[in-house]
Amino acid sequence: MKVEKFKVLLYLKKSGLDKSGKAPIMGRITVNRSMAQFGTKLSCTPGLWNPRESRLDGKSREAVEVNAKIEKLLLAVHSAFDSLVERKKPFDAESVKVFYQGSMDAQMTLLSLLDRYMEGLKARVGIDCAPTTLSTYVYTHRSLGKFIKKKFKTKDVAFGQLNEQFIREYQDFVLGEQGYAMDTVRHYLAILKKICKIAFKEGISERFHFAHYKLPKQKETTPKALSRESFEKIRDLDIPRNRPSTRFTRDLFLFACYTGTAYADVVRITAQGI
Repeated sequence: MKVEKFKVLLYLKKSGLDKSGKAPIMGRITVNRSMAQFGTKLSCTPGLWNPRESRLDGKSREAVEVNAKIEKLLLAVHSAFDSLVERKKPFDAESVKVFYQGSMDAQMTLLSLLDRYMEGLKARVGIDCAPTTLSTYVYTHRSLGKFIKKKFKTKDVAFGQLNEQFIREYQDFVLGEQGYAMDTVRHYLAILKKICKIAFKEGISERFHFAHYKLPKQKETTPKALSRESFEKIRDLDIPRNRPSTRFTRDLFLFACYTGTAYADVVRITAQGI
C-alpha cells in the first residue's frame, strides 16, 4: 500500500471544559483521504495551548507534564502506523487508531497491577500474610473501582492519569460517600501508595505519585485495660460442653492472664506442648 499522506493533529475541545476549567485534548489521524478522531485522555488549561505546535507553551509544571505525555502519545501513534506499514496490507486512519488504542489498552493499569499483587498475597495467606490483610486489599480494590467508575466513567485507569488530585479525591470519596473511618481510609491509601511505588519501580509509571503526599496520621489511643470485674465475668462464664473450642480459647486466655504469658507464646501451645 502506498501512503501519500500521514498526519496526527491534536486540538482542544473547548466546549467540553471540566470543573477545573481544563479542556480535553483530542486527536485526529489522517491516512491518505481517510480520517479518524480519538480521545487522548489528556486535558490542559486552554490559555496554555499552542494550536500551531500542538503543545503547551511555557515551562510550568502543567506544561512540562502534559507535553511529555503528548510526546509519548505521538510516539505510540507513529509506532502503530509503522507496524501497519510493515505488514504491507491496505489500511486506513481507523486501522491506525484501533492498533494504537489496542497497544495502549494492553498497558498495565492501576487495578490490574493491584490484581496481580493480590494474587501473590493469596498464595502467602497462612504463611506470612493474614487473611485480614488480604481482605483489606479486596476492600481497597472494590472502593477504588467504584471511585474510578464515578470519576472517569471507566473500569480502570492508566498510571499516567494519576496525580495528587486523584489521591485526595479518592480519600474524600472513601471518607464521605462510603462513610469509612479515618483509620480505614489510611489503610486503603497505604495500599494505593504501595501499588504506585511498585509501578514506579517497575517502570510502569513515569513518576511516584505519593512522593509529596503524606498519609493521614493514625489516631493514637490509649490501650484499654481489662477491669477485674470484666475478667471475673469471663472466668465465671458457664460455657456449654458442646462448644469445646470456645472453652479451650477461654481457658488459654485465663492461663495467659494468671501466668503473664505473652500472646505470641500462648498461640503456639498445642496438645504436645509449646
